[in-house]
Parts: sequence; structure tokens; C-alpha cells
Amino acid sequence: MSNLIKEVVNFFDKMEDHIRGSLSRFPIPYALIGGIGIVLFWRGVWHLADEINLDSLASMVIGTVILLMAGLFTSMFIGDHIILSGLKHEKKVTDLTEKEVETEKDLLQHIKKDVDDVKSKLK
Repeated sequence: MSNLIKEVVNFFDKMEDHIRGSLSRFPIPYALIGGIGIVLFWRGVWHLADEINLDSLASMVIGTVILLMAGLFTSMFIGDHIILSGLKHEKKVTDLTEKEVETEKDLLQHIKKDVDDVKSKLK
């Protein structure tokens, strides 16, 4: 039984790699297909909850527990970028002083110039 599960997982893993590789060259159809898949998945979850008569409070509690156990609760609602910037003690753009913004702008312009120089050398 375990061997069968490994084969099925391996099959879908390879199929996913192939399809993702093909679709990544066509971002708009890829986004449409992904969007349709997400909507249909959540529609199924919603209808299943309705069929087993799961009320709103129970849905919220069960969903919260699942997200907490999977380590996704905070990242789903506030995003990884915000969490990482908080851990690094980075300031929000609105909290930066004008001098800090100018310094960051100068740094980005310098990096862009370096990248442009590398591009021209590669040509």
C-alpha cells in the first residue's frame, strides 16, 4: 500500500513539474487556469461544509485550528513580508525619514547602473 502511495505522489509531482513548466511561458492563461482551480476548490469546501451542516462558528474555529497547526494563520492574513520586516526591525516606507528615502533611492540607482553596466559588457 505504501509503495502505491509513493508511486501516485511521484506521478502527480512529475506531472505538476511538467505542466507548471509549460504554463509558465503563458502567464495570462496560467493565471486563469489557476484562478478557476482555486475557485472550484473553495466552492467544493464550502458545499461540503454546507452538506455536513457545519455552522459559521464551528467553521471559523476549525479553520483557525487548521491554519494554526499548519503554521499558516499569520502569513495568510498579514503576509510573510510584513512578518519578516518586523523581525528585521525594518521601518515602513511611511515611517522613513526623507533622508532615509533619498539614501535608499541613491542605493537603488547605483545598483541599477551596475546592472546596466554588466548588461552592456555582456553584449
